[in-house]
Amino acid sequence: MIQAVGLTSNPRKALPPAVDDVSFEARAGRVTVLLGASGAGKTTVLRLMLELQQGRGLTYFRGRPLHRIAHPSREVGVLLGDVPGHPSRTVRGHLRMLCAATGVPVRRADEVLEVVGLVSLRDERLGTLSRGMDRRLGLACALLADPHTLVLDAPADGLSSRENRWLHGMLRAHADQGGTVLTTTTDPKEAARTADQVVTLKEGRLVADQDAADFARTRLRPRVAVRSPHAARLAALLTKEARTAHCSVEVVQEDGNRLSVYGSTCAHVGEAAFRHGILIHQLADETGDMGSDAAVTAAVGVVGAGARVEASATADCTESDTDTDTDDPFDNLAEAEAETEVDSEAEVERPDTTPPPAPAQSPPLPSPRAADALSALPPPISVRSAPSPLRPLRYELRRAAGISTGFLTGAAVLVVSALTAVLLARVGHTPQARLLAAWPAQLPLPPAALGAGLLGALAFGDEFRHPALAADRGTVPRRLGMLTAKLVVAAFTALLLAFLTMGCNAEVLYLLYGREFAKVPGDWLALTASWFGLVVGCAWAGVLAAGVFRSTTAGLAAVLAVPVAVVPLVQAAAGNTSVRTAAGLSVRLREVLLVQWPFGGERYLSAAVRLVAQPVGWALALSLTTLLCAYLFTTLRSRVR
Repeated sequence: MIQAVGLTSNPRKALPPAVDDVSFEARAGRVTVLLGASGAGKTTVLRLMLELQQGRGLTYFRGRPLHRIAHPSREVGVLLGDVPGHPSRTVRGHLRMLCAATGVPVRRADEVLEVVGLVSLRDERLGTLSRGMDRRLGLACALLADPHTLVLDAPADGLSSRENRWLHGMLRAHADQGGTVLTTTTDPKEAARTADQVVTLKEGRLVADQDAADFARTRLRPRVAVRSPHAARLAALLTKEARTAHCSVEVVQEDGNRLSVYGSTCAHVGEAAFRHGILIHQLADETGDMGSDAAVTAAVGVVGAGARVEASATADCTESDTDTDTDDPFDNLAEAEAETEVDSEAEVERPDTTPPPAPAQSPPLPSPRAADALSALPPPISVRSAPSPLRPLRYELRRAAGISTGFLTGAAVLVVSALTAVLLARVGHTPQARLLAAWPAQLPLPPAALGAGLLGALAFGDEFRHPALAADRGTVPRRLGMLTAKLVVAAFTALLLAFLTMGCNAEVLYLLYGREFAKVPGDWLALTASWFGLVVGCAWAGVLAAGVFRSTTAGLAAVLAVPVAVVPLVQAAAGNTSVRTAAGLSVRLREVLLVQWPFGGERYLSAAVRLVAQPVGWALALSLTTLLCAYLFTTLRSRVR
C-alpha cells in the first residue's frame, strides 16, 4: 500500500510549484493510475514519492518511508524514463550486473528476460534497442528483485496495441497476487479500462480520486464532435433548440471550427445542420474528456448540406448503437461506458457513399495460452538475508568487464608504452628504470599511470553518466562498500597494467636492442614498489575525484594535477628535506619502542618510508587523503538531505 500525503514540489523562482498538496492512496491488490495531460505533474509526483526530488510531503510504502526501508529495490520496482544503462552493454549483462546490485541469484536475469519476451535479444546492445524493447527491459529491471510495489511512469509508451494488452495483463496479475501497482498515463480511456482507481491531476493539483466505474461514469462522457466553417452559428442553433425542447445539451466551442456537443446524438446534430443548410466537415462520436488527442473517432468524412448530411448522421448513430457488443478483455468496472467506443480503423477505411457495413470487430487477441505465457510473472525468489543487498565487488567486476572500454584502454597503454620505450632507447641517455617504465622526463606521468587513472575515473564517471543503480538519471547511491569495491578493482587493474607494461617494454627492448637495454636494475625491489605505488595511487585518485566531482574528465584532471601542481607545492613546503628526515626513522622508532625488529624488519620499514617520503609519494598521499575526505563529506551531506 502507498500513502502519499501533501506532496508539494519546491517552486522555482516566481513560478508556482509543479505539484501542490497532492494526497492519495494506492492500495494493495489494485491497479492505480495517475491520469493527466502532459505537464500535469505526474512524473514530479513519482519523483517526490521516491525521494528523487526535494520538496514537502510524506510517502509511506507499507507504513515506512523509502529511506527507512533496508532494501528499497526489494520493496519498490521503479521505471522512470529510459533504462539508464551503458549503450555498449548487452541486455543480459545489464541484468546480471543488477542482480549483483540487488543481491538476487544471477539466474533471475534469465527468468525476467523470458517473462518480458527479450530472450532472443539478450545479446543485443542497449543502444540498439527500440523504444518498445527499452520499455520491456525497464519492466524487467523493475521486476528483478521481486518487489511488492511497482511504480511505473508511462509504461505503455512506445508499445503496440498487443504489447499494451500484454503489459496490462502482467500488471493485473501482479495486483491479483497482492502487490501494489501505480502507473501514469495521459489517456483517460486506457485508465478506465485497466485501472481499479484513477487519480486525476491537472496543473499539479489533485482534481479527482475515483474508482474506475465512477471515473468512467462522471468523466468519460460521450459527445459528438463537429467540424464546420459555421461552428458559431451551429452552436447557437443547437443551444436554442435545446432550450426550446427543455433538453440538457451542452455545446462547447473548441479551437478553430470544432464543436463538442454533450447530451445529443449524431442524428440530431446532422438533422439540425441539414434543416438550416449548414455545411459540416466532420460528424463523429467521441468518448473522453482530454480533448481530441484522447478521442476515438467513430466516423470521419466530408459531408455537405443536403440528404448526404442526414444519411451520414444516421449511419454514424446506427453504428454507434450496434457496436456496443464489441468485447474487450481489459474492460472492468468501466465496461458499461467503454462499450460505446467504435472501431476507428474500420470506419476510416469505409467510403462515405457506401452503406454502413456490418459491426466492426475488435482486432484478434492472442489465444488464452499465448496471453498466459506473455503475462505470467517470474517465479518468486528466495534471497539469503544480508546486511546489504548490494554485492559491491561482484557488481563492480561485472560492470568493468561488461564493456570493452577497459580492454581497449589497456591495449592502447601497452602499445604507447612500447613505442615510447623504443624511442627512448634509440635517443639514449635515459636511466634504466625510466626506460622500462616508458617515462620520459618531459612527461608528468608515464602512459601506464595515465591509463590507470583513466580507468579509475571511468569507474565512477560511468556511474553518473549511465547510472544503472539509480531509479532516475543523475542520482547514484553513495555507499562505502561500493567505494571500497571500486578501489579494490581499480588497484588490481592498475597492478596488472603496470606489470604488463614493464614486461612488454622489456620484451620489445630485448628483441630490438638486445639484453643490455632489457637488464634488470640492481635495486629492482624498491623501484618495483615505487612503480606499483605510483600506478595504484593514480588509479585511486581517478576513482575518488570522479566520485566527488561526478565526472570522468574531473577524475583524469585530478590525476594530472598530482605531478603538475601538487608535487611542486610539496617540494616547496618541505624544502627537499623529507628523505633526509625519514632516513633514520626506523632506528629512532626501535630506540623509542625498545623493540628489536624481527627478520630485519627495519630495512623494509625504512624502504617503505623512503618510498612515501619521495615528492611524488607525498603528493599522491596528500591528494588521496584530501579526495577521500571530500568523498566522505559529500556522502554524509547527501544522506542528511
